[in-house]
Amino acid sequence: MALSTGPAPDGNSVDDLIAQRLRKLEALRARGIEPYPTTFCRTAVNGEAIAEYDRLAGQEISVAGRIVSRRIMGRASFCHIADMTGKIQLFLKEDVLGPEHYSAFKELYDLGDFVGATGKLMKTRAGEVSVEVRELTLLAKSLRPLPEKWHGLTDVEKRYRQRYLDLIVNPEVRRIFQIRSGIISSLRRFLEDRGFMEIETPVLQPLYGGATARPFRTYHNALDRALYLRIATELYLKRAIVGGLDKVFEIGRVFRNEGIDTTHNPEFTVLESYEAYANYLDVMRMVEEMIPWVAERVLGSSTITYQGETIDLRPPWRRVTLREAIRERTGIDVEAITDRDELYRQVAPLKLEITPTSPRGKIIDELLSTKVEPTLIQPTFIVDYPVELSPLAKRKPENPALVERFEAFIGGIEIANAFSELNDAIDQRARFLQQIEAKAAGDEEAHVLDEDFIETLEHGMPPTGGLGIGVDRLTMLLTDQRSIREVILFPQLRS
Repeated sequence: MALSTGPAPDGNSVDDLIAQRLRKLEALRARGIEPYPTTFCRTAVNGEAIAEYDRLAGQEISVAGRIVSRRIMGRASFCHIADMTGKIQLFLKEDVLGPEHYSAFKELYDLGDFVGATGKLMKTRAGEVSVEVRELTLLAKSLRPLPEKWHGLTDVEKRYRQRYLDLIVNPEVRRIFQIRSGIISSLRRFLEDRGFMEIETPVLQPLYGGATARPFRTYHNALDRALYLRIATELYLKRAIVGGLDKVFEIGRVFRNEGIDTTHNPEFTVLESYEAYANYLDVMRMVEEMIPWVAERVLGSSTITYQGETIDLRPPWRRVTLREAIRERTGIDVEAITDRDELYRQVAPLKLEITPTSPRGKIIDELLSTKVEPTLIQPTFIVDYPVELSPLAKRKPENPALVERFEAFIGGIEIANAFSELNDAIDQRARFLQQIEAKAAGDEEAHVLDEDFIETLEHGMPPTGGLGIGVDRLTMLLTDQRSIREVILFPQLRS
């Protein structure tokens, strides 16, 4: 067994504590106590036993969980066990439990062990709901000490690398992931109630598409071909629309070979939905109904607090064009400046992450993300994007230089992206060819030419409104977390 050395909270090394626990393990077996039984019949979870005390008082119940505190006395002791729903106190008396089992608890059980307890539900003289234990069953002996709550797990990197320890000692972290689960089920319920059908699309794809991003590449031995982890679910969901499935969605993991920061992780969860006979305005109305509805279900309110700001999620949300949003913050009119070189000259003093060769679309995108996005605290739709930024979106009839697209921002974070989907196969091919030129010029995130998708469009796709929502970012907002790593159970980290 590989041992991790270092100090433990009581001053002993971790190696010493593991050795002690291994000796206790052997002692338990010597007493005929199996430290890893196959099952335990639990009749109540901890939170239920406490919440339903008036109904269950005096009845015998069975609870289970991890020992998180112990107070050993003479012939009576106390401990708390924790499960997913919370902690409950166990009251152990030698004359009720029996001398042999009571001494085993005192001498051979440790913090971190899993136990099952059967006994009468009661309250102590201090008024705490407790189980007066008649029978105690060891369910799993813990061989490593838990981190001391306030001092043993403060290192952020360790919290992420050993998330199981983070979950054990930090109840607020468990709550984040309980809320995340509620968000995903609520999103699913919202769409299903509106007639959407959930489908699944390939994670391994012969071509990557549906977003501007670098992919992860892998190799399939049996097929003898390179494949890519999907960067979006979009192009396959549109194939379903062409096939006659008028309302479809998928909640799934996508993978982008990009940097890591507070709002980006190389693998993340996205909701994408597509609705035939709808456009981006229909999708916009759906989003401003969906987000407060989800918040009500998981938090009980459509008003949230994010990083000290009170945010009202109720519709209607503010709508502003990309042109006006940038002009408000910088004084630069990106629609009036059609020449790339002139736009660069005016933007250069702002010290953005652009170069003299950056395409016009890249410059506009940097203006949005750097100068506008952080200021969008209350829910806001930014609408009408340049066609250069949106190779899969339909042009605006009254201004072909723009597309029918919006991005939704809350708390200074982009949470949704949507457009009226491009269903003109000839225009789509031309856009893909422009993307190939951009890739040849050095844009590693540009789209590739997907002939199979174009052939799909040539069979005809009805007018369609498409939507993508970042589930991780939505969870950040609804749990008041500044970093995406706090809401991804096992985030990617450097080795």
